[in-house]
Amino acid sequence: MSKTGKSRAREKVDLLIFNTEELITLAGDNQKPRVGKQMRELGIIRNGGLAIKEGKIVAVGKTPDITKTYKAENMISANGKIVLPGFVDPHTHLVFAGSREDEFQMRVEGVYYMVILSSGGGILKTVRETRKASFEKLVDLSLKRLDVMLEHGTTTAEAKSGYGLTTRDELKILEVMKRLDQLHAVDIVPTFLGAHAIPPEFQNNPADYVKLVIEDMIPKTAEKGLAKYCDVFCERGVFNLEQTRRILVAGKNYGLKPKVHADEMSQLGSAELAAEIGAASAEHLLFSSDEGVKAMAKRGVIAVLLPVAAFSLMGGRYADARKMIDFGVPIALGTDFNPSCWVENQQLVIAFACHFMRLTPAEAITAVTINAAHAVDRANEIGSLEIGKKADVIVLDVPNHKFLGYRFGVNLVDKVVKNGRLVVDREKQSETVFLREPD
Repeated sequence: MSKTGKSRAREKVDLLIFNTEELITLAGDNQKPRVGKQMRELGIIRNGGLAIKEGKIVAVGKTPDITKTYKAENMISANGKIVLPGFVDPHTHLVFAGSREDEFQMRVEGVYYMVILSSGGGILKTVRETRKASFEKLVDLSLKRLDVMLEHGTTTAEAKSGYGLTTRDELKILEVMKRLDQLHAVDIVPTFLGAHAIPPEFQNNPADYVKLVIEDMIPKTAEKGLAKYCDVFCERGVFNLEQTRRILVAGKNYGLKPKVHADEMSQLGSAELAAEIGAASAEHLLFSSDEGVKAMAKRGVIAVLLPVAAFSLMGGRYADARKMIDFGVPIALGTDFNPSCWVENQQLVIAFACHFMRLTPAEAITAVTINAAHAVDRANEIGSLEIGKKADVIVLDVPNHKFLGYRFGVNLVDKVVKNGRLVVDREKQSETVFLREPD
């Protein structure tokens, strides 16, 4: 009560979320990604609440304190449910045409992926289909994929090029990403991956293709402002260490931060290279050496682990996440969504990380929220539920966070709030809105 005996007027906001079983804030010192035991610290508030105004979080706390201070016409009761930051997917190959279900059967029958690639399949099959597809067709295909991602709780996704492998087609894919970011509620973080494979026209002279990437693709990508990162598939039979280093240095010189597809099929030393070059992240890491992992820890390189991709390779091997955590490497998790690993669902990634990499549910949640946000340099605005951050929030229909990983194979999302706006509501599925509001 005020001194006059009247209740203080409550501040009006746009949206209140209240009565949560667990409000998983991930609040804390988020200047750096979380490592070691920090990955288990979720900042849980029981019976928690959020106040949201103009797309930002303005208050976080216990429900009685939030509802006493704020009011809103739009209110979401999360009774019996948990609330956490929207998932961030730090590794996808979103834009492509065609599919590769025949190659899936080949893998089932025991054909190794690199054999498929060397015979003109794999990435190269998708390159042929994507080169033929129009800009409009690629936008349409990708919007539908983003719809599925959003329905499953992903509110920000990194997306790599790499299915063009000519300057014109790589730029086309990156322009598609720019358009998707304008059209869809999911925010897109673009990565240039012109060094995804050696295209057929350069099979007998890969050095000339590396030169094309360095002298033509990278400068034009940077000039048009179409990417934030430069990535390379560093692998035997694709791009070697020396070629990878040259491409990533060239990208850095044009303001593109380095990322590396590292040690996925063999131990090539690309984890060490990622540390040497100061990469934002190294991704896959199934075969990385202890020395490489320790070097990553020393340089603060984020390990983006992709357990569903490892599962799809059918090799029975996964990145050693527990060793990485013990060595002090920050862990993020992604889908590796692509035509060989057609998974848009970070909930499934959490389950696979728990079952096959032995992450705890808390560690996996950290890896798909605040650490994944660090992997795309957006931890200052997403990845945790804190005052001043974007109101990217998901409501899951489970009683506590340990159900993530424990219950899988179904979509646990009840609601998704993006930039303070309810964009997915399972209770009113026919009214789901996926597109941004017009400017």
